Amino acid sequence: MITTLYRQASERGFDSLLSAHLFNLIGSVGVSESGQLTGAPDLGDLRFSEPNSGWYWSVEPASEGVHGDLHSSSMTKAIPSPSVAEVPFNASFQRSYSADGIEGEQLEVFESEFVLDAKNRAARFRVMGNQTELEQEIATFQRRLLTYLSLFGVGMIAINAIAILLGLQPLRRVRNALAMVREGTAQRLDGRFPAEIEPLANETNALIENNRRIVERSRTQVGNLAHSLKTPLAVLLNEGRALGGAKGQLIAEQAASMQKQVDHYLQRARVAAQRDSVVYRTPVAPLVQRMVRVLQKLNPRTALSLSLPATDIVFAGEREDLEELLGNLLDNAMKWARSAVAVSVKPIAGREGAANLFEIAIEDDGPGIPEDKAREALQRGRRLDETKPGSGLGLAIVADLINEYGGVLALERSVMGGLKAVVRLRSLQ
Repeated sequence: MITTLYRQASERGFDSLLSAHLFNLIGSVGVSESGQLTGAPDLGDLRFSEPNSGWYWSVEPASEGVHGDLHSSSMTKAIPSPSVAEVPFNASFQRSYSADGIEGEQLEVFESEFVLDAKNRAARFRVMGNQTELEQEIATFQRRLLTYLSLFGVGMIAINAIAILLGLQPLRRVRNALAMVREGTAQRLDGRFPAEIEPLANETNALIENNRRIVERSRTQVGNLAHSLKTPLAVLLNEGRALGGAKGQLIAEQAASMQKQVDHYLQRARVAAQRDSVVYRTPVAPLVQRMVRVLQKLNPRTALSLSLPATDIVFAGEREDLEELLGNLLDNAMKWARSAVAVSVKPIAGREGAANLFEIAIEDDGPGIPEDKAREALQRGRRLDETKPGSGLGLAIVADLINEYGGVLALERSVMGGLKAVVRLRSLQ
């Protein structure tokens, strides 16, 4: 649009200049008594004196009794004009048209026929301007304009990018604050936020507080239920033992089974209540080292090796859950191992945007579990070998705990010849 407006203004100025030169030329030329055209026009533009410049003027006879012709020094060759039939004059005896110049340039011609004296002797006046120059000037302006607009556009993009980055800075602070809450290093979103972000921060803090209340209420209810069932189950268990006989044994066994089931499902309720709420932090290495030391003392004849990573790993869960999980797996490995058990812990980097994981692998050199029996071993109360003591609940409890934390449990064949239990859970580092 700017180029179009500039072109229109330039063309109007070009036409006005040619028209002014034409009237100046008419005023500078006369005719003698003998009919000879006379005058030394000076149009005040050096381009009319530069040969083949594209700026020319000429005066030619237009009626009888007039002879001779005049032209600018720049016009080294005659430039033909179209016939009146092709380009007629207007009511003021003027016309304009385009013509080819001496050097091939495009000319804009303003032409007029004017009566010079009382004898009605007339001459034809022509002023020619270099239209190619005009087009070149317009093209130069267009290139400069596009350059400046491009620089302006790049500058505006940079300014808008900076403005957007600065405008999103409060959201980054909110994201970082939420990450701290997720990692357990903060309990709420702290800091000053803009008026547009502050309601979001307040609602998030209210949600975190509500989750915390839900967890605490669940813990209280779990404790109350456990306490209320503890005494009746203990009474049933004691009465069954005291009663003796087949019926007493049956009552005692059922009471003990009820006690295990209650403990198991209360534990699942506790884990489910805390999941997806405020994250707990449990350092893995110290806990594993402590449990390995205890089991090594209890099983001095079994060689127990431990491999830990150089980096610290923090489990996104409670210490008691990780203890129970490891305790069951280690106890199972020690029970079935012939002479050696290996425990290893290593971090697993998550994909971009995914949570980080860590892996605990517990291997033994025992008989292992056939691949087709692995799923059966995870069923509650299912025992693959009745010759060993146990309830058949260990691996099932481990599987339930891992499932509640969104982890993975795999039972594989170990290179040591026995079972390899691989646990993957979410870490905070």
